[in-house]
Amino acid sequence: MERKNSTVVTEFVLLGLTQSRNIQLLVFVLIFTFYSIILPGNFLIILTIRSDPGLSAPLYFFLGNLAFLDASYSFIVAPRMLVDFLSEEKLISYRGCITQLFFLHFLGGGEGLLLVVMAFDRYVAICRPLHYATLMNPRACYSMLLALWLGGFLHSIIQVALILRLPFCGPNRLDNFFCDVPQVIKLACTDTFVVELLMVFNSGLMTLLCFLGLLASYAVILCHVRKSASEGKNKALSTCTTHVIIILLMFGPAIFIYTRPFRALPADKVISFFHTVIFPLMNPVIYTLRNQEVKASMKRLLSRYVVY
Repeated sequence: MERKNSTVVTEFVLLGLTQSRNIQLLVFVLIFTFYSIILPGNFLIILTIRSDPGLSAPLYFFLGNLAFLDASYSFIVAPRMLVDFLSEEKLISYRGCITQLFFLHFLGGGEGLLLVVMAFDRYVAICRPLHYATLMNPRACYSMLLALWLGGFLHSIIQVALILRLPFCGPNRLDNFFCDVPQVIKLACTDTFVVELLMVFNSGLMTLLCFLGLLASYAVILCHVRKSASEGKNKALSTCTTHVIIILLMFGPAIFIYTRPFRALPADKVISFFHTVIFPLMNPVIYTLRNQEVKASMKRLLSRYVVY
């Protein structure tokens, strides 16, 4: 893996999601329609939370950041994918590939850590309500936000650093519709066993541990809620259930992709498609549809600027 074998490959050929032209056009229409509806919805969530003083609680602060991360994440793969559907040759430069890979894991890692922070917020709010104002003060929230951005950056830069050390001097046909670690590593002109282990540890093991930790934390929260007789019991159950749904949507595909050796499986592209294109935009929407305060504030905002 010495750098003396300098990179010869200057671009990669993306084989795409499917070779069927009819299916490509169908997926193009579906993605374009989906993004035309859901993407503005994410920006509306951000605007609603920022404009309503009643939504100043840490829960909504983190929800706004979730919508921002997911909206940003959606610009990494989908726009280029739409362009590639209309192109005969799907080419991406070596630098463009590394850049796409970096931001994919930077934002994805940050979002995973954000879900951990949101779980902590719910734990304190439900299980330690008397300490909530102290533990979740504005300074603590911004510190957590900074920590998750730094954590996402560190997670991503480690993977990029490992890939930049690999020599690429032979095949350049990438069997995917975007650049990701499993497919890129397989094109290296050297033994990648050690790098694969490091990648599985960095992405796979950390993803699995976060997933199991989050499920355990929400199990504790839900048990506490079921035993309580507070007036906000139904609201707490609804919020926690929504968080669990989002966790399953995000971590389920990631575990399938990154916690096993990098061997191609028939379901890889389909799962990657939902993981990178569909689910990110759905997460804030799912939460908002189950949150009465955000929906009510959103209706007031729309009636103020649209109706009048």
